Amino acid sequence: MTTGLPAYPWDSLAAAAELAGAHPDGIVDLSVGTPVDPVPDVVQVALSAAGNSPGYPATAGTAALREAAAGWLARRHNVRVEPAAVLPVIGTKEFIAWLPTLLGCGPGDVVVHPELAYPTYDAGARLAGASPLAADSLVAAGPGRVALLWLNTPSNPTGQVLPPEHLRKVVGWARDRGTIVASDECYIELGWGDSQPISVLHPDACAGSHTGLLAVHSLSKRSNMAGYRAGFVTGDPSLIAKLLEIRKHAGMMVPGPVQAAMVAALTDDSHAEQQRTRYEARRAKLWPALELAGWAVEQSAAGLYLWATHPGLDCWSSVQRLAESGILVAPGEFYGPRGARHIRVALTATDERIDAAVGRLARLAAAA
Repeated sequence: MTTGLPAYPWDSLAAAAELAGAHPDGIVDLSVGTPVDPVPDVVQVALSAAGNSPGYPATAGTAALREAAAGWLARRHNVRVEPAAVLPVIGTKEFIAWLPTLLGCGPGDVVVHPELAYPTYDAGARLAGASPLAADSLVAAGPGRVALLWLNTPSNPTGQVLPPEHLRKVVGWARDRGTIVASDECYIELGWGDSQPISVLHPDACAGSHTGLLAVHSLSKRSNMAGYRAGFVTGDPSLIAKLLEIRKHAGMMVPGPVQAAMVAALTDDSHAEQQRTRYEARRAKLWPALELAGWAVEQSAAGLYLWATHPGLDCWSSVQRLAESGILVAPGEFYGPRGARHIRVALTATDERIDAAVGRLARLAAAA
């Protein structure tokens, strides 16, 4: 049995959640990036219409889904892939956790991920028996065999966007060493202002070649489909073919009705623009409210989170102070030691709850 997995970090928030939940006007939960807005009607209709689905779905996905994903990438992100190089996955967390195993990583292999990162990159390396390494500098990766290198742009938790020149440098470094690069791009449509993310598969990042590259995309954030477990991976056709073969043996199939819902979501941009507008408005309220109450927001150029720090508090003290006002946030420590003085504040709450948080932060500021 695989050992060495850390404790699941969100379990340690239970006491703070209980404290925040005791607020007389209820909790404002900004700790997890789970959507709270409705699933778009176009997606619900497609799911229902495909409900009579008695047969096994194809692991490779339907032709309609593969074409819809390729079309979305070309239309929205100037990335061109063949539909055959698209593989649906059962939510991208599943894929991220199992990718090192699916690629054959094991003892002696190093899996590099950002120093501030989604914890599943680390867990996936450990599940495969490989060695995770948190490193932002390619020099820090050392001389050992780096089998897989994770990128995350825009970043969870910080919102940092990696520019094309940085992506080109990483791609070149990896190709010189035979390292596979996997880019987690689930927040790619949520760039704010001038910070517009690009995919590792964009010509400006990879010189038009997808060799050794994978890009991972989710419909959880764009289309409020977290409950559907709907995502896909694309990139190097030979890697996609290898992953498909293994996933067929393992029965890793996205349900047929979910595939139909994905087609509807990927071919409709209007609902995604509406959701983006909601998040932008919530961000515009929360950012100044946090700063008024003493927290400085850093980076946060894209994505669903505000990465904030208080000059007099470590991350857990910030969590405690906000929980006392009925606001639950995530401590930066969840994402690596560099987050020890930061908190991650999610935009995923209803407009009413965001307004409640703004009011509570104003009262904190007045009391300071």
